Amino acid sequence: MHQYGVNIAYGLGDVEVEKHREKYGWNELDKEKSKPLWKLLMEQFDDTLVKILLVAAMVSFVLAVFEDTTDTVANGLEDNPSAQVSAYVEPFVILSILILNALVGVWQESNAESALQALKELQPDGARVVRDDHRIFDLPARELVPGDVVDLRVGDKIPADIRIAKLTTSTLRVEQSSLTGESTAVLKTCASSSFDDIDIQGKECMLFAGTTIVHGCCLGIVTSIGMATEIGHIQAQIQSAAKEEQDTPLKKKLDKFAQILTKFIGAICFLVWIINYRHFLTCEMVNGWPSNIAFSVGKCTYYLKIAVALAVAAIPEGLPAVITTCLALGTRKMARKNAIVRKLPSVETLGCTTVICSDKTGTLTTNQMSVTEFVANGDSPGVLRHFELDGTTYNPKDGGILEWCKGKMDPNLQSIAEICALCNDAEIEYKAGQFRVTGMPTEAALKVLVEKMGIPDHESIGKVEQGAFTKGHSNNKGEFACCDWWAHRSNRLALLEFDRVRKSMGVISHIESEGNKLLVKGAVESILERCSLLLLESGVLVAMDEETRLLLLIEMHSMTSKALRCLALAYKQDLDQFAEYNGETHHAHKQLQEPENYRSIESDLVFVGILGLRDPPREEVAQAVDDCREAGVRVIVITGDNKMTAEAICKEIGIFQGDEDMSSKSYTGTEFFALSSERRSEILRGLGGRVFSRAEPKHKQDIVRMLKDAGEVVAMTGDGVNDAPALKLADIGIAMGICGTEVAKEAADMVLADDNFNTIVAAVAEGRSIYNNMKAFIRYMISSNIGEVASIFLTASLGLPEGLIPVQLLWVNLVTDGLPATALGFNPRDMYIMKGPPRSKNDMLISAWILFRYLVVGLYVGLATVGIFVIWYTHGSFLGLDISNDGHSLVSFSQLSRWGECHTWNGFEVSAFKAGSKTFSFPDNPFSLTLHMVILYVPFLAKEAAASATEDTQVVLTRRLQAIKGGKLALEIGFSIIYLE
Repeated sequence: MHQYGVNIAYGLGDVEVEKHREKYGWNELDKEKSKPLWKLLMEQFDDTLVKILLVAAMVSFVLAVFEDTTDTVANGLEDNPSAQVSAYVEPFVILSILILNALVGVWQESNAESALQALKELQPDGARVVRDDHRIFDLPARELVPGDVVDLRVGDKIPADIRIAKLTTSTLRVEQSSLTGESTAVLKTCASSSFDDIDIQGKECMLFAGTTIVHGCCLGIVTSIGMATEIGHIQAQIQSAAKEEQDTPLKKKLDKFAQILTKFIGAICFLVWIINYRHFLTCEMVNGWPSNIAFSVGKCTYYLKIAVALAVAAIPEGLPAVITTCLALGTRKMARKNAIVRKLPSVETLGCTTVICSDKTGTLTTNQMSVTEFVANGDSPGVLRHFELDGTTYNPKDGGILEWCKGKMDPNLQSIAEICALCNDAEIEYKAGQFRVTGMPTEAALKVLVEKMGIPDHESIGKVEQGAFTKGHSNNKGEFACCDWWAHRSNRLALLEFDRVRKSMGVISHIESEGNKLLVKGAVESILERCSLLLLESGVLVAMDEETRLLLLIEMHSMTSKALRCLALAYKQDLDQFAEYNGETHHAHKQLQEPENYRSIESDLVFVGILGLRDPPREEVAQAVDDCREAGVRVIVITGDNKMTAEAICKEIGIFQGDEDMSSKSYTGTEFFALSSERRSEILRGLGGRVFSRAEPKHKQDIVRMLKDAGEVVAMTGDGVNDAPALKLADIGIAMGICGTEVAKEAADMVLADDNFNTIVAAVAEGRSIYNNMKAFIRYMISSNIGEVASIFLTASLGLPEGLIPVQLLWVNLVTDGLPATALGFNPRDMYIMKGPPRSKNDMLISAWILFRYLVVGLYVGLATVGIFVIWYTHGSFLGLDISNDGHSLVSFSQLSRWGECHTWNGFEVSAFKAGSKTFSFPDNPFSLTLHMVILYVPFLAKEAAASATEDTQVVLTRRLQAIKGGKLALEIGFSIIYLE
């Protein structure tokens, strides 16, 4: 108040508001400028393989223009548009592939970056503000300035970072788990902190933007707005993490492969062009000096085209499409297992994940408080009864009380149910298939306990099951009918709010057939101090002695050692002056207006029982952690919750084994970052540092960064706003789909639709399988391309006619190779894939030995292809088979090798889709291609088409046997190399 010169009764004046706005700006988060479409499109070409193809297309286009111009002038082809157009087919096809890939990339990226917009949705639209001694009930939150006095009430979402100036109720509780990771609502106060460097969780006098008030009211003063708020700092961290995003392991491997391929292609293309220099550059040596130098532009262009064909042959053009298809197939498989992948490369990254950093609240646990056990009085003082419950959610039908019989509650258990149902301000609504809580999560857990206990009235059980006592909760469909039954027979008269001094909450209710009754719940030690009686199982009241009090305290410590939050329940029947209390008009009401009187009113209580509550771990998590350990993946927990709770949960889910020493394996965020950088690195590299508690968003981000610097591939899971920066920075961010905030989902690469930690393990297995399949089809495509390169290199070196032109090579790479490669992506995963450690992120797609194998086989394929071509034109028979009976002319090898010196035939035209006489002309190319595919892939037609040339089926069969023999030799070479390996 002194800093901003404001009085909470009057607020800021208009002049002060304008001054502060000029100084601090508007209460809004910075808007990230979205990339224009053209920039996104250009970024898709920033890939080495794509750049090689782009250069090949440009060179091919220039050569086509030059060739088209030359032919038009020399051969008079002005009136032959078909010949002119065909020259541009090659660059057109290459550019079409590149543009299509770019458009797909733009579509993916335009849908990926919306985390910052989700942060803006956390900010409320309006606020109640005091200005110039007037209350503005709906001031746009954007117009708040530091110094504004804000009136906050139950259910309000905090519009800025606010310092509490005055509590208008005795207590104030705020749900801030999405920001800090704390599993329970936090009690706030107007008293200032005694430490300057305290963490967010310790700032009890501060309310943070984006969190929600669940109990109480207050007046506060705005201290920070926009980017200066804690949520603004998180946005800045997300922006920073986005800039630190690195390429996935797969992209790094492909880039490295492309760099090697670039050097190889450049060297081979230049070598092929230089080898054939004698065809386009001739000279005579006279007296030791070159003379009569002749240069043929047309032949030079021809051999440049061969070099371009070689580049096209070496590049696996279909590889980007096949990789995208394989990753897309992987995303579909994962989606069926409830893992929704938002960014395709993340599918492969999962396969080499070495560390999973997980938030606790909402990820390893349900983020739904539940009563896991409770203690009731027995049939005599000092005798206690213990009850355990299962079920981990707010669904009252999720589990129950073990060995429990509904409808047979004794007076002691009835009192427990009554206090849980009536000393309670929470509301649970069933909506859209989920149970949503308004109010304190702890009180919601008590209502779930009441439903699991049932009611003592046998005559009303049928009505309860039908929801006959539901009071206006039409969405509940009777799920909380037991709570409504208790409410139906009572009327609340007064509320004694919780405060830090007495640590309890009480209500005065008028109960049917009992009159006014005080129901109390609170801290065990505080309640026991004020109890003078015990309610036994039989309904008899006996005095509370010190021995029983000590026994109950021991029981409480046993519960807290298991990280349970303990609540004691008590009541008071003899209310003296409040026995006839009926509201504000009663003379005793003045005492209720002074919270200092609450402790005396809540004295001489009757003790009923103790409840143990917690945010329970998900049932499937323990098995998932064990599976991760078997697969060589470390699980590290990073949470904002307190240290004892975090350690207890980690013991339960198997991160710690039995009585394992946790002294060097569990740290608070402050403890860990107080260590030297060398010690921190040592802890993270070793087996230490499994749990980090009381961690702030910056701590999570720093731990993820340190792990990445140590060479780990990090997956980060989380559900809250505080997890978003770390999710963005991790190699793969994984958000919870049901309980996760929109911020976490948008910052993540993958979202778990079922919030099941076990789904991550299944996704890791799928990622490993996808990588294995990807490695298989990449090797397949590369091995095929080596054969193409070898054949073109040999024909160019020997001066033979080109066997395959660039467009034909594109067809082979995209269709003939692409479809079988895609089929390899469907291979099922190895059943033992999760039984070993993850692969190294430096694992090579193609090792030196694998490359040697493919070079040997590829060279054989190239030699065989060129050999068959030469034999066909130079020999009439081969291996006893007549191959000249189709009437084709035979030439000598010398004639064949001088093919490049032949002059172009004027007026000669060959079309792939028209017969010479044009009698059987197919102007529609797709129709012609369809017939070609039918003949090729239908065995009967293929046989007849082949036999029709000779009218001899036996010859066709003989030729097929010869082909099989040739293929057998290739297999023998391949298996011999594998045997040597």
